[in-house]
Amino acid sequence: MSKERTRNGQPRQSEGVRAIKRGLDVLHEVNRSGGIRAGDVARALDLPRPTVYRLLETLEELGYVARSASDDRFRVTRLALSLGDGYDPSVVICQAAAPFLAELSKTLVWPVDLSTYENAAMVVQETTHSRSPLSIDRGMIGKRLPMLRTSAGRAYLAACPARERDLIVSHLRRIDEADDRPFLAEGYLDRMIEETAARGYAIRSEGEYNPKTASIAVPIVRNGAVFGCISIIWIRSALGIDEAVAQFVGQLQETAAVIPVEV
Repeated sequence: MSKERTRNGQPRQSEGVRAIKRGLDVLHEVNRSGGIRAGDVARALDLPRPTVYRLLETLEELGYVARSASDDRFRVTRLALSLGDGYDPSVVICQAAAPFLAELSKTLVWPVDLSTYENAAMVVQETTHSRSPLSIDRGMIGKRLPMLRTSAGRAYLAACPARERDLIVSHLRRIDEADDRPFLAEGYLDRMIEETAARGYAIRSEGEYNPKTASIAVPIVRNGAVFGCISIIWIRSALGIDEAVAQFVGQLQETAAVIPVEV
């Protein structure tokens, strides 16, 4: 019996083939986005939402995608990334850290971000902004944070190996953003690195990035390599830096120490 054909003479896809194609399209969209909600996948692919939810649930059961515990976004797992040429370390740390950030949000009401280094900036990979009643900026996933004017950037610079830090600083000098120039002054930069390294955490408390907020960040370090930073952000007028340090630093450092990271 000949296969049923479409009007243009092409063989019609069986239900099984169509389901596989849709599943691969969904997986590709999740991979392309770096992190996406089911509704956005449905809109991007022009598919019914129930279909997309069902496909994502199947891909999750098979281990190819994972739903973020903090913002309901789906991301590909190492299993899916192994189908290509390698894997993205930021995806791995994101998946490892998500449940720990969710747990942290139960005790720290102010929003917490996980960021990783990427091309002269820290990029927010996970966040509890959507869970925090005190958040003033819920669209944080994928946001690029300047290295010298945020606590995450300062924490990363102070904790990373000296050779890597020199390369990053040289890159920042070449970019030569006007807002960065005061913080690239030799005396200021050296002092900031030294003080941050001695404390074990970084602070932003003088309105240098966002005049309304302040933040503290701790690095996630294993065998001398920095895998990312965890930051907490709060309204400056609501909490002084000394009080914030007393309340937050211990819990942030404990969380950074227990996140499972493969070295």
